[in-house]
This record gives sequence, C-alpha cells and structure tokens, in this order.
Amino acid sequence: MNLSDSRVIDAERDLVWAAILDPEMLKLCVPGCQEMTGTPEEGFTATVVQKVGPVKATFKGAVTLSDMQPPESVTIAGEGKGGAAGFAKGGANVRLEAKGAQTVLHYEVEAKVGGKLAQLGSRIIDGFAKKMADQFFTNFQDHVGASPTEETDPEASEDTPKKGWLKRLVT
Repeated sequence: MNLSDSRVIDAERDLVWAAILDPEMLKLCVPGCQEMTGTPEEGFTATVVQKVGPVKATFKGAVTLSDMQPPESVTIAGEGKGGAAGFAKGGANVRLEAKGAQTVLHYEVEAKVGGKLAQLGSRIIDGFAKKMADQFFTNFQDHVGASPTEETDPEASEDTPKKGWLKRLVT
C-alpha cells in the first residue's frame, strides 16, 4: 500500500523539524500509541494498540530515522510485531518546504502487513493504513501548528498564559 499527500503546518520549518524528532510529539500523534521512547540517533521504540477489522493487537516495534537532511527531509522506517495478529512494517519519506511562516510537509508512505492481518484483505488493510497515516499527519498538523493560546496546559489556571508544546518542553 502506497500513498502520498502534503499538509500545510502553521509553524516555521525548524520548529516542524524539531517536532518530527521529538518522541513526546510522536507519541501524541501516532494513533493508539501507549509508549514512545528513544532518540533520533538511536531510534525509537513504541507500543501501539490498534484494532484492524475484527483483529485487535498490541504492536511493539522500532522506528528508525535515516537520510536526515536537517531541516529538509528524513526517511522514517518502522516495524512492529503484534503477536498472533501478525506484523506491520512500513516507512515514510518526509520532506519539509518552507513557505513564509508556514511549512509544507510532503510525505510518501508505504506499508505492509503479514499474519492474520494480511488475511483481512487488501481493501480493509489499505483503508486502515490510509486512515492511520491521515490521523498521524492531521494530529501532527494540529499539535505543531497550534498557537500557544490554542494549546491547553492542565496545570495552568484560567489567569495563567497557556503554553504550546515546545514552550512546555523548554520550561
């Protein structure tokens, strides 16, 4: 299954690049992600719970970043095993294009599955993979492009100014 698209993010390219490399941001954006740890240099490990058709599985896997050209492009590759449900693996080529104060994020995604998941049929799998990619990039666009006043901080009172995700990391 292959798909490609682009998203306009209301943030400068350097900020978008930093978000792509941040495990906490990735955890927020990956649908069903329970845990994400690691570094861009060594790779990330993740635990993701997903239901594909009648099959629900917990995938434990690894994500690696390669061909990094800061702050322009990166290749993201991942593979997860879901026990009896099977496996999923894939990758994305991500390219960031500066457009004034915004960034256009272009992506090409490829995904493969095996085991019980593969028995569900290509229509279900392709639809699920497209939905997952769309959800990830929509979440990413929403979280990274949100202005500090749009983000909520659970510890902030109504009188306290709210902080965006990057400011929460820095402070």
